[in-house]
Amino acid sequence: MTAVTTSSPGPVPGSSALAYVHLGFGADAVDYEEAWQEQRRVHAARFADEIPDTCLLLEHPPVYTAGRRTADSERPLDGTPVVDVDRGGKITWHGPGQLVGYPILKLPRPVDVIAHVRRLEEALLRTCAEFGLATTRVEGRSGVWVLGDPVEQRPALGGLKLDFDPRLEDEEFDPRLNGPEYAPSNAGQRREDRKLAAIGVRIAKGVTMHGFSLNCNPDNTWFDRIVPCGIRDAGVTSLSEELGRDVPVAEVVPVVERHLREVLESSVPLPRAV
Repeated sequence: MTAVTTSSPGPVPGSSALAYVHLGFGADAVDYEEAWQEQRRVHAARFADEIPDTCLLLEHPPVYTAGRRTADSERPLDGTPVVDVDRGGKITWHGPGQLVGYPILKLPRPVDVIAHVRRLEEALLRTCAEFGLATTRVEGRSGVWVLGDPVEQRPALGGLKLDFDPRLEDEEFDPRLNGPEYAPSNAGQRREDRKLAAIGVRIAKGVTMHGFSLNCNPDNTWFDRIVPCGIRDAGVTSLSEELGRDVPVAEVVPVVERHLREVLESSVPLPRAV
């Protein structure tokens, strides 16, 4: 794996400067396990103040990863392998057309995990706004979202009014078994809320790991084999799908870098109130 650092050379260890490292994109996409190992290495170096805060940016080959709270009923039905990881959150997919970022930052203790997630969300919200797409947060659901129409204005599913949406009324309903009508990748057609960027983090020894994934131009049907992030009544989308044009990862990388730098370097992380 050849890493390319895009920040200015020679940042002072322990400073607020944010270094970027491009691990691999496109044909050089980085295997998940290999990137996870690199995260551990960078995490140890950051904890020891040998390097500054560092954000790894990359694409992965197709892979499902499951956070600690993932239920068996949310995994692929066909036995597709899933990598169980030590981050928060549930199951998701990574793959071509999706920009993945692993910001490895030292935070003051006691660590405020929620504040860290909100900073990542803010940078991604600003990125989407620069592309001309209005996105938002959804209470109780981390990440960056495109809001759907009010429930009463959405098209009916299977001839039923949404008031009787089986995903909400039937505890045994499984969207993985019910075809494209309920597929997460078709949430835009149903005018439902849909997730554009997912966030899942872990903080060890006061240093962050894992991070975010932003859908640029992926094949979102990969999400149809799982229950993405454990959410059954919403779906997924991408910049390309929402903007009606191809938005490749390469176009998004410099915009994300700029907004991450603005948010992370301008904010003053504070210890969690105790």
